Amino acid sequence: MKKKKWIIAADCPQRAGLLQKMLSIPQLTARVLAARGMESPQQACAFLDSSSSRLHDPFLLPDMKKAAEEIERTLAAGEKIAVYGDYDVDGVTATCILIRYLRRRGADCVYYIPDRLGEGYGLNMSAIRQLYDEGCRLLITVDSGITAVQEAEFAAQLGLRLIITDHHECKDALPQACAVVNPRRPDCSYPFRELAGVGVAFKLICALEASRPVQQLLEEYGDIVAVGTIADVMPIVGENRAIVAQGLSVLEYTKNPGLRALLATLGLGGKQVTSGTVSFVMAPRINAAGRMGGAALAARMFLTDSLEEAGELAQTLCDLNRQRQEEENRIYQEIIGWLEQDPRRHQKKALVLWGDGWHNGVIGIVASRLTDRYGVPCVLISMTGDCGKGSGRSIKGFNLYSALESNAAYLEKYGGHELAVGLTIERRNLEAFREAMERLAERMGEGEDVVPCIAVDCQVLPSELQMQEVCGLSVLEPFGMGNPQPCFVMYGVRIEELTPISRDRHVKMLLSKDGRNFYAFAFGMGARTCVFVRGDLLDIVFSAEINRYKNRESVQLVLKDVRWAEQEQREDQKLARCYRSFCQGEGLSKEQAEALSPTREDLVAVFRHVRANADGGMLCAPAQTLYRKIRYEARSGMNLGRFLICLDVFSEFSIVEYKTAGDELAVKVLPTQGKVDINGSAILRRLSDLRRCGE
Repeated sequence: MKKKKWIIAADCPQRAGLLQKMLSIPQLTARVLAARGMESPQQACAFLDSSSSRLHDPFLLPDMKKAAEEIERTLAAGEKIAVYGDYDVDGVTATCILIRYLRRRGADCVYYIPDRLGEGYGLNMSAIRQLYDEGCRLLITVDSGITAVQEAEFAAQLGLRLIITDHHECKDALPQACAVVNPRRPDCSYPFRELAGVGVAFKLICALEASRPVQQLLEEYGDIVAVGTIADVMPIVGENRAIVAQGLSVLEYTKNPGLRALLATLGLGGKQVTSGTVSFVMAPRINAAGRMGGAALAARMFLTDSLEEAGELAQTLCDLNRQRQEEENRIYQEIIGWLEQDPRRHQKKALVLWGDGWHNGVIGIVASRLTDRYGVPCVLISMTGDCGKGSGRSIKGFNLYSALESNAAYLEKYGGHELAVGLTIERRNLEAFREAMERLAERMGEGEDVVPCIAVDCQVLPSELQMQEVCGLSVLEPFGMGNPQPCFVMYGVRIEELTPISRDRHVKMLLSKDGRNFYAFAFGMGARTCVFVRGDLLDIVFSAEINRYKNRESVQLVLKDVRWAEQEQREDQKLARCYRSFCQGEGLSKEQAEALSPTREDLVAVFRHVRANADGGMLCAPAQTLYRKIRYEARSGMNLGRFLICLDVFSEFSIVEYKTAGDELAVKVLPTQGKVDINGSAILRRLSDLRRCGE
C-alpha cells in the first residue's frame, strides 16, 4: 500500500495562546484554530459563527427573481408542476423540500427521479415527454440540468416551461429556460459558490417566502437541507456552516416522519446527531436506494406523513444498504484477491479494471476503497455484453476528468470532475484504454510522486488528550469538507493489544505511550489485512473523540493513517541495505553477517508461518509485516534481512518461490517430496564464512 504524505501545519503557540485567552476556549481547540490560519480573535469568531444571519439574500442569485415569478404565475393559474431530481442524497432531499413546499401552497405537483441503472444522471427526453403527457406545464430541476442544452430545447418544443436549479459546473452554453439558478454561473456575483443542490432549492423557497424570517424556514426545512448538504460533501464553511449547524439542531427533534423513522431504525432516536452521524450512518442508507435502483423509495420516506409507512420505508432502506454492502464487499474482495496474487499488479500508477456483472451502483464505492488502499487513481468498469459502464476515483494531484479527456477516443461517453468520473466504453477498447491511462499516470507521476496527503493540525502528547480538551473541540463543529475534524499526530506509540471487530472489517487497538493507554480504531482495516502486530512501535495520525457507553465516557482515537515509528523504519532500512550488499557479493562485517544469519529456529518459524497462512498456496504481504508477525509468534530476534535470507534459502531448495514489487512480497509454497535437508545451503555457508572472517 502506498504511503500517505503527512502535511503537518506549523505550530503557532503565541497565536494559539491569544485565541485561548480571548475566546475562553481550551488549549487544544485554540491550537487547531491557529493551525488553520485564524490570525485574530475576530477572524476566529467570524469563522465559528453559525447563526442564520450568515445566510445571504436569495435574490443575489442570477435569475432567482425570474424563477420565483414564474412559479407564482404557475401556482396562480393552477397548472401542474413537476420537480425533476437526482438519485443521490442531495438530489432526493432537494426534490423533497421543494415538493413539500409546493404541496403546502396547494400546488398540483409531481416529482421524477431518474433510475440510476436504467436512465443515468440528468434530464432525459423520454422523461420530459412523459411528464408533458401527464399534464405538467412547468418543470423545475434540482441538483441537475445545467448542461442539458438539447433536453431544454426539446422541452421548449413541447411547450413545457423549464426552470433549472443546479450547483454543478457550467459549460460554455447555458440551457434555454425561464430561469437558470446556479451559484456557479460565470456571471454570478452571489457571495457563496459552494451551495449543494438542496441548498439552491432551499434558496428558491426563501425567495418564494421572502416575507418570512429565514430562521422560520430553517426550522421547517433545515433538517433535510443539512442532510443533503453534508451527504454531498460540500464545504462546511460560510453559508453552508450556518445551514448545517441550524439544520442539525432541528434534526435532533425533527418533525419529519421519514427522518424520525430513520433515526429510530438506526438507534439514534433522542441522541445527538453530528455531521459524522449523517455522513457515515444516515447518508449511506438513503443513498442505497439510488445505488440499488430505487431512489423513489427514499423520496417517499421524506414525503410521507404516516409514521407507520415511514418506518417501513426506513427499514427497507436499511435492508437495501445491507445488500449494497454485500455486493460492494464481494466485488472488492474479488479484486483484492486478484491483485494480491502478484504484487506487481497493484504497483501501477493507475488501476483500470473490469468485470462482467459487477453492480454498476456500487463500483464507485469500490473504486474509492481501492484508491484509498493503494494511493492511486482507480477506474472500475462493469461489463454487460460488449458495453461497459465505469466509475473512477482519484487522488489530489491527478485530474481524472482531464485524463478521460485525453483518452476520449476510447470512450463513448464520460463526465465528472477532478476526483470522480463516470464513463461508458465498448469492450473492444478496454485494453487500449487501460494502457493509455497507465502511460498517462506514469508521465504525471514522474519527478515528485503523486501521493495521497493528510492535513495534520498539530502534534500532541498523551497528556494533552484530556477529556475536557477533547470535549472542547466540539465548538468547531459541524465538521466536513473545508472544516475537517481536527487531525493530530503522535509519535512512538506502542501496540499493546489488537482485536478484530465487526466480523474483522475493522480493528481495535490498545495503544500506550508515556504511561497512558488509549483505545484506537482503524476502520476498514481487518486483522487479517492489518500490517501491524502487537508490540510494534508506531507513528499515528488520528482524530480524537469521546466514547459514551453505558454512562461512561472516555477518550478514543480514530486512526487516519499509521506507519511504523521512524526508529523502526531506520532499522529496517539498515538491514535492507545489508541484505542487498550480501546479495551483490559485497563483503560484510562480522556484526552484519550475524544480523543476517538465521538460526534453525528462525528457519522453522518462517516456514511454519508461510505454510500456515498461505491462501491457496500463496502468501502476499509486505516483508516488514511478515517478519514482525514471525518475530512476535516465535518470540525471536527476527529482522527484515534475516527473514529475506530465510526465503532465499527456501528458494534455493525449491521449497518456496517468491516475487517482490517494492515492499510487497508474494510467496508461493511449492510441492515437496518428504523432508529437505538445507544444511548444504550455499547461502548459509557463505554467511558462516563471513562470520568467521570477521573474528
